[in-house]
Formats: sequence, C-alpha cells, structure tokens
Amino acid sequence: MPMSAPLLDVRGLSVAFGAKTVVDEVSFAIAPGEKLALVGESGSGKTVTALALLRLLHDARTTGSAVFDDGQAARDLLALPERAMRGLRGDDIAMIFQEPMTALNPLMTVGEQIAEVLRLKRALSPAQSAQAAIDLLAKTGIPEPARRAGAYPHQLSGGQRQRAMIAMALACEPKLLLADEPTTALDVSLRGQILDLLDELQRANGMAVLMITHDLQLVRRFADRVAVMQHGRLVEQGATAQLFAAPQHPYTRKLMASKPERDVVEAPPEAAEPLLSARDLRVTYPVPLPGVRGWFKKGAFVAVQGASFAIPPGRTLGVIGESGSGKSTLAQAALGLLPAATVGGQLAIGGRAWQHRPAADKPLRRTVQVVFQDPFSSLSPRMAVEEIVGEGLRVHAPELPAPERARRVQAALAEVGLTEAQFPGLLARYPHEFSGGQRQRIALARALIVEPALLVLDEPTSALDVTIQKQVLALLQRLQREKHLSYLLITHDVAVVQAMAHEVVVLKDGEVVESGPAAQVLGHPRHPYTQRLLAAA
Repeated sequence: MPMSAPLLDVRGLSVAFGAKTVVDEVSFAIAPGEKLALVGESGSGKTVTALALLRLLHDARTTGSAVFDDGQAARDLLALPERAMRGLRGDDIAMIFQEPMTALNPLMTVGEQIAEVLRLKRALSPAQSAQAAIDLLAKTGIPEPARRAGAYPHQLSGGQRQRAMIAMALACEPKLLLADEPTTALDVSLRGQILDLLDELQRANGMAVLMITHDLQLVRRFADRVAVMQHGRLVEQGATAQLFAAPQHPYTRKLMASKPERDVVEAPPEAAEPLLSARDLRVTYPVPLPGVRGWFKKGAFVAVQGASFAIPPGRTLGVIGESGSGKSTLAQAALGLLPAATVGGQLAIGGRAWQHRPAADKPLRRTVQVVFQDPFSSLSPRMAVEEIVGEGLRVHAPELPAPERARRVQAALAEVGLTEAQFPGLLARYPHEFSGGQRQRIALARALIVEPALLVLDEPTSALDVTIQKQVLALLQRLQREKHLSYLLITHDVAVVQAMAHEVVVLKDGEVVESGPAAQVLGHPRHPYTQRLLAAA
C-alpha cells in the first residue's frame, strides 16, 4: 500500500513513568489494510506503545504525535479530548489483549460482553445485539455459537476465549486492530487457526493490523512489515521477507538466532528403577447428567485413558498435545493433586504410590516438585524472595536454624544464576521487582532447594520471549546434567521438546496416540495427529 497516505502515522512517540522513559522517540506508519508486526523482548516497550495509542496508560507522560486518518478526518490520538477518544476506542480502533481469561469479565457470559459493545457503539436493541453477538461468534469459527454465547469465560477453552475476544474487537468493524500477543498462550494448531482467522477477517474488512509479539515464526507467517524494538527504541524496520533474509541490526540478528539448542546427555539410561512410572493410568471427573437422571447420580468425563510411560533417573519425558488433550491432568496425577477416587491404574514415584494422606505423602512431596507456566501468578506477591525459596525447607526441614536456612536459600538462588552481587538486597525483594525470566529462575530455586529427584515442568517457557526461553532451557539442561534430575515436561512447543526430551508422549483427547524416543517421534511421526501437530509448528 502507498505509504504517502497512512492510516496511522506515529512520530516521535515517547512515554515516561516518573523519571523513567520506557518508549523513546518511536516513529512508524501503517497503511490501510497493512499488517505490521512490532517485535522485541519483554520490557522493550511494545505493549506500552499500543496502550499509549489508545490512551489507556495511567500516570504516564506521553509526547509526540499519532495521526489517525480514516479518509474522513485526520486526528492526533495523543491530543484528542477524552470524549472523542471514547468514540474511537472499539469503533475505529480495537484491541485484542494478551490473556483473554483476565481481559474478559468472569461475571458476564461471552454473548453479553459482545452484545454490550454493540448496544453502546451501534445503539442496537437487546434482541438485535444478542443475535449479532451470535453471528460474530459464528464468523470466528466457534462451534455451536448460540450455545457458546451463553457460556462464561471459564467454560470455554483457551482458543474459544481468544475467538470471543476477537469477535468483541471486530464487533464494530474497526479500521485498525491492535493485537497484543494474541496467540502466546495457545498450542500450535490453535495458533495457526487464530492466525488464519485474523488473516481472513483482515482481508474481508480491509482492516489494518498492528501485531505485538515475540514469536518470530508467527511474524514470518502473518506480517507484511516488521518493526523491531529494543529498550524502548525502534532499531530496525523493513519488509518481512527482506528483514528475515538480511537483518541489519545486531539485536535483530540476536533475536533470529535465539532458538532452543539441544544439550542433554544422550547416553542410554542406567538400568535403574524409574523415578516416575504409570501403567494404564485413567483419570475421570464427575459430571452432571442431563434431565432427571442427574438428580440421583453423576456421569463421568474421561480426561486421561490408558496412559503408560516411565521416566528413568536423569531423563526427560516430553508430553505434547493440543489444549484439552489431558496434559495438565497427567501432570496433576503425577503430583498427587487429584482425589484418589478420580485416578485409576498404577502410578508410582520411585516405586511408591500416592496415599492421599498428608503425613504419608510428605516424603514424596519432597521427591517431586513442580515449576508452573506463569511465575508471576505462581509466586506470592506478598512474600519476599527469601520466604518464597525457603518455604520448602520450613516444611521439609523445620529443624534447620534460620542462618543455615538463609545460607541454603542463597545457594539455591546462586545455582540458578541469581546472586546478591547482581541484585543488591536480593533476599528482601518481591517478585514484581524481577523480569519474567528472573521470576522463573526464582520458581526453579524454590523447587530445587528441597533436593528433588523429579521436576514436573508445566509449560515452563511459554510465557517467556525467545532469548529468555533459550537461557531458561540451557539452565534446565545444566541442572539435569549436574544433579541427574528427571523431568516430566508438559508443553505445546515442539522446539522445546526437541531441545529437552529423551522420550515423547503424544496425547489426543486423553489417549496416548504415539510414544517413543524423541528422535523417532519428532523425526518420523507415524500417527496423523502427530504429523499435523509437527506441521503446524
């Protein structure tokens, strides 16, 4: 598209909070119908830039200009009165937020939330807006849109929630869509579906898209042009094909090179008893039956069916599959977090089964620890680092005196690359004072301090950008080599499995459809579902 008449022309945009400038003299333009990707690491200023354009930042000092010209009038978004901005938000410029579970209102059905936009912006009647909401959900490809419109956000899958967010953003047919990491939390196949959907809707409506992401494969597939941000500044811009073929700036080249590397012990496992073994594992959840039958008994939803696997000492088992395939249920069963009545078959940690009694299971709790997907939500915001990391010692080694406990906390933090020399006052700091990668290192230290033999890693890098992901994976590989740790790795990122796993299990609808050595399953997949997952990646 000719850049002589851009839809959005941003010149010298700067955003500061107090004395700290987080976006510094950023300039770019988007033509009507164009797709521009804004890429960079966490903290580079991508999201702040988008929020500044919609004037959604509080206590921020914003300078520069952002002229929005829809062919009828040219308006500077940074200088418009608030009343005029309300007319533009959601109508001419819409936004898809990164995490739909927190962006959607949990007390309103999805249909009500979409209909609310239509009533406010299009002055439709309640009946008209309700039907329009159903039509919009159907347009995004959600099955049974009339039924889904009556569902609350927690009753939908991650992909369905993201589609509902897209339906809400497109309700008023905006001319510009700001999409902030719209596929980060989705598995590879859903990610492809959302990209195809955005592509289709963008072409049908002639809409321009500003895509904010750290996923370079997504950028290569979706964007017309790319703008690279580092420390609040734009360091490089260009056409997608040209920038990927010959990146000019060192930071862009660093991003391109940040792919997970395999550095694990490939020797065959020792002939030892598996740390974690499962045979014909079955997990069921009670669900209400329809009609009168539901008054007297409940039905059963089978989340995992007939899963068998083993993890020897010092090895990694990668579990992959789409959302709803049973991966997280498998992890919860391995951690002994499910009621005994819901788990069937055999499951043992070092030859011992979970007894589902706190006193009896306490030794196993020390043997197996977990690292969650999002360290920001899994670390208590009210506890300092010393309390967070030392909590396991207070439970499993209460006899330790306070000085010894503090020494072990410092040693565990040093083991994951966090020291007082780097971070003065480290032990007294709180999670919000660290970056995403640093918080994940704190979560690792918390798990390692009780000297476990097995770590359950539930999407440990999906919330991290590519360079930090590479660092965390290298740390996990080093710890495995040095401590002979075993990992149960739950992920939808095939690149992470390729870098980490010795064996792979592929789950679909709760059943193991393929398993075996990682090189065999990932290099020569036999099942059509595995082939589809790898193709989508």
